[in-house]
Amino acid sequence: MNEEQKERFFDLLTTKAVYGLDEEAQRELDEFDKDIVDREFRSLEMTAASISQIGVDANEQMPPHLYAKIAQEAEKHVVIRAQAAAPWPPPHSKAEFEKETGGNPWFAWLGWAVAAAACIALAVNIFLIRPSGPEIAQVQPTPIVSPKPQTPAEMREEMLRTDAEMVRANWAPGNVKEIKEITGDVVWSDEKQAGYMRFRGLPANDPKKETYQLWIFDKTQDKATPIDGGTFDVPADGEVVIPIDARLRAQAPEMFAITIEKPGGVVVSSREKIAALAKVETRSS
Repeated sequence: MNEEQKERFFDLLTTKAVYGLDEEAQRELDEFDKDIVDREFRSLEMTAASISQIGVDANEQMPPHLYAKIAQEAEKHVVIRAQAAAPWPPPHSKAEFEKETGGNPWFAWLGWAVAAAACIALAVNIFLIRPSGPEIAQVQPTPIVSPKPQTPAEMREEMLRTDAEMVRANWAPGNVKEIKEITGDVVWSDEKQAGYMRFRGLPANDPKKETYQLWIFDKTQDKATPIDGGTFDVPADGEVVIPIDARLRAQAPEMFAITIEKPGGVVVSSREKIAALAKVETRSS
């Protein structure tokens, strides 16, 4: 085996140990002596196994098949270490050595230098491609923080800051004698078809017995059938802000009314219990 062949031999062995060989490269390796290939490849496998364990958590158990293989090969490598102290070359007679090397010790040393270089290349490749357990374990995904949803009061304030054209009206008591201290207002955007009601003094209701319902009286709508603005409940006394849920497009609201209806609301209100009224007097622009 000449210098070029030896270099190619160990190059193929290293590639097989790290990446594996394709069919063409495997056929090229098969042309070398099978016993030599098997012996040298086992040595590279042991090197790979040792290097791959560097930096691995001591608590991580070795795969059973790899443990069994290393244990099986351990005795052979102990014998090789013992033979290493014997005069060079251990496995050859003088005649065989001279026949293989042509009587040139430098040529024999070159073969072992190539083997050493192959092992170093193998070590570098394994170190670069093997996963680093501790570093990966320490990497934590960046949590996705969802923005905190705005409350109706915050959305109302934003509308007041950003919308130039709005309808505004102030609440006044309706025909329910028990509700006389109601205050607050309505803000509405024709462009966005959205708005908010703010109340203080509107009593909390029992949703099992009754609900509040908004009606929007629009210039384009028959007064007998105002636009349904949605139902809502008041959980506790105090100031509350309720989004308007108009079922039809309100183009020019003139007045807003709050009635007390049965749970779920009604299609047409009898208007027997009007809790509050808000008449539009001005439009901001």
